[in-house]
Amino acid sequence: MADLTWFAWVLLGLAALIVGLSKTAVPGAGTVAVAIFAAVLPAKQSTGALLLLLIVADLFAVAMYRRHANWGVLLRLAPAVVAGVLLGVVFLAVADDAWVKRTIGVILLAVIAITLLRRRFASGVGSDGPHRVAAATYGTLGGFTTMVANAAGPVMSMYFVAARFPVKEFLGTAAWFFAIVNLFKVPFSIGLGIITVPGLLLDAVLVPLVVAGALIGRWIADRLDQRVFERLVIGFTVVGAVYLLV
Repeated sequence: MADLTWFAWVLLGLAALIVGLSKTAVPGAGTVAVAIFAAVLPAKQSTGALLLLLIVADLFAVAMYRRHANWGVLLRLAPAVVAGVLLGVVFLAVADDAWVKRTIGVILLAVIAITLLRRRFASGVGSDGPHRVAAATYGTLGGFTTMVANAAGPVMSMYFVAARFPVKEFLGTAAWFFAIVNLFKVPFSIGLGIITVPGLLLDAVLVPLVVAGALIGRWIADRLDQRVFERLVIGFTVVGAVYLLV
């Protein structure tokens, strides 16, 4: 912490605000926070520090949208997500920081492209067959990206957008999904040495900004148009994915 410049602290503070905002209003914005943390801190260390802030924001999101979750979708995703998390654990054990950032960037851009094509040429995930295929694909990618870089927000957002969830159902399902998955990741993160004492101290400073962002996001969500909401999700996802690549 002593090595961080004032500008680094400003960026981390902005990222903490975005973390709270992304959980209660615009999920895709979380990728920007991932990119900021990865720019300021070593990629693996940033993953551990960001995870604990995300869990704090998850608590607010669940409290605000707990009644709006689609549990059928969550149960359908569960097996693939667990498999993806375990793949992510293996990847983190062998990959360096550069591979972590570039791999996530490639995956996010691929997911965006696939989702936009499906929305243009197909009817989304409306039937049982596509539901199963989409759940397996997005669930595995979501589990992998959340374990490696806390970057599953865009992946799962693309799935929920394709499913045509209303704003509140989108946010409620996402809130429960990430609250459960992020807690599941904690033992693995400790075992890999990603969660550290300096990271905990950093988080203690940034938590108030996460709370402020969550409250601001709740106010915004009540006033957000569905079409604008979906465009913001996709736009923030593209920005964050491109940054991770470069």
